[in-house]
Amino acid sequence: MRDSRSGFLSPLCVFASALLFATGGLFFKIIPWDAMAISSARSILAGLALLVFLLLRGHRFRINGTVLITAGAITVTNTLYALANKLTTAGNTIVLQFTMPVFVILIMFLFFHRKPTALEIATCAVTLLGIVLFFVDSLSAGNMLGNLLALISGLFYGIFFVWNSREDSEPFTSILLSYAAAALIGLPALLRTDVAGSAPGTLLAVLGLGLLQQAAGHLLFAVGIKGTPAVTASLISGIEPILNPVLVAVFYHEMLSPLSLFAAGLVLCAVLFYNIRAAAAPR
Repeated sequence: MRDSRSGFLSPLCVFASALLFATGGLFFKIIPWDAMAISSARSILAGLALLVFLLLRGHRFRINGTVLITAGAITVTNTLYALANKLTTAGNTIVLQFTMPVFVILIMFLFFHRKPTALEIATCAVTLLGIVLFFVDSLSAGNMLGNLLALISGLFYGIFFVWNSREDSEPFTSILLSYAAAALIGLPALLRTDVAGSAPGTLLAVLGLGLLQQAAGHLLFAVGIKGTPAVTASLISGIEPILNPVLVAVFYHEMLSPLSLFAAGLVLCAVLFYNIRAAAAPR
């Protein structure tokens, strides 16, 4: 008989992870360091915390081609996400990265010859319209490079998901390797940063970004997804791209333009609808 407490706690863990992931945009905005310095510090803290946890649990790590590809993909994803947050709005960054399912559809078609369904084609069309509107808005707002980096981040996030679905994948090893790579990539910028002279609030935000937003967020999601129905998880995860710009607007006073807000609505609705329908479809 299924434990009712487990049935309640698993979605709660997914919800808590979505809340933590949603704080990323705000943390990046309020930390006055270079994007690469923030990325390096976040990766060092998150990597150490995750490594200690997995060693205590006796986790078995695995290294192979699939693990290395997924590690490289999530490294690029997180690095570009860090850069984009400093070059465009937090809302644009997270929503454009949230186009990941569209890239999964395209990758599966181009490289694995899986024909897209009518639902997938419609999702791609609506999402593409949203992307075009984002870039039209960027022409006047000066956020073009940031939006482009966020979109490429979504592409590599899609690569991570495709290769991470293979039988020989091992997500935690990939994530740990990505933390190590991101820490090294941003280390020169971190060493140039006056960490000791930073305000206490800045240091607390860095700790929050590494230990809460990344390490705790990933662990809670890994625990919660095991006992949460796919449709429920899709709905709950949709909180992140909605709450992320809300937190930034409330605490950092950064707002989306009307056109970007409309584009965000198109992308979010298309991707959420696709996730829900795909998760509910018979296997």
